[in-house]
Amino acid sequence: MNNQKNGDYARVVYNDIEIPLTQYPKKLIDHLIAKYDLQSGQNLLELGPARGDFLKEFSNQNLIISAVDISDYVKEYCPNVNFKSANLEKEKIPFEDNKFDIVYTKSFVEHFYYPENIFKEIYRVLKPGGKVITLTPHWKYMYKYFYEDYSHRTPFTVESLNYIQKVSGFENIKTSSFRQLPVIWKYNFLILFAEITRILSPSFLSKKLKWVRFSKEVMLLSCSQKPEKR
Repeated sequence: MNNQKNGDYARVVYNDIEIPLTQYPKKLIDHLIAKYDLQSGQNLLELGPARGDFLKEFSNQNLIISAVDISDYVKEYCPNVNFKSANLEKEKIPFEDNKFDIVYTKSFVEHFYYPENIFKEIYRVLKPGGKVITLTPHWKYMYKYFYEDYSHRTPFTVESLNYIQKVSGFENIKTSSFRQLPVIWKYNFLILFAEITRILSPSFLSKKLKWVRFSKEVMLLSCSQKPEKR
C-alpha cells in the first residue's frame, strides 16, 4: 500500500516502503496492556494513528477501537475502526463526553502549538477512572533531532508532561523515560548498556543498528487517570 497523497503527512511519512510493517507494534501493545492492566472489551481511542499499526494490535487484543486523524489512512489497515476525521489543532475530538476507557497517543501531542487543548479534550471524552497513555519524544535526549520533523511544535520533559496533565485535571500521573527496545522491558539491567551506547556511539551508526538508534531516541511514557466520580 504505497498510495501516497500530496499533503497527507501520514501516508507520506508512514508509507510501507520506508517504514515496513514489523512485529514491534505487537510487542509494544502487549507490553502496555500488561503494564496498565487494559482489558478485553474496553473502548479505546487513538488520536493520530497514521497507518494504524498500534491500533490494529489493540483490536487484535479485543479492545473496541476508535480513531481520530486528519488523514483516513488508518482505514486501509484497520477497516473495523470507528474513524472520524478532524483537525484537532482547530476542532474538538468528535466524540461525546465520558465515552472511552482508554485514550492512547504515540508521537502525537508534540505536533501541537497548544497541546493543553488536546489534554483537556482527552479528559472530556474519557470515562471517570479512564486512562490516557502518552508516548512522546523526550526533549532532554532528543533536542538535537526534535525539529528534524518540520511538524513538531511542542517538546516535552518529564516535568512538563506531568504538569500539563495535572492542570488538565488528571491524577495518578506516572511518567518515565522509555526506550523502544523490547529486550530492555524484559531485562531492566540492559538500560545501563543502552545508556552507555547513547553516550559513546557515533550518531551515524543509528542508521545501521537498531540498538544504537533506539538507545539514543529516548521517549517519554506516561499514564494518568481521570478521577472517579465522587
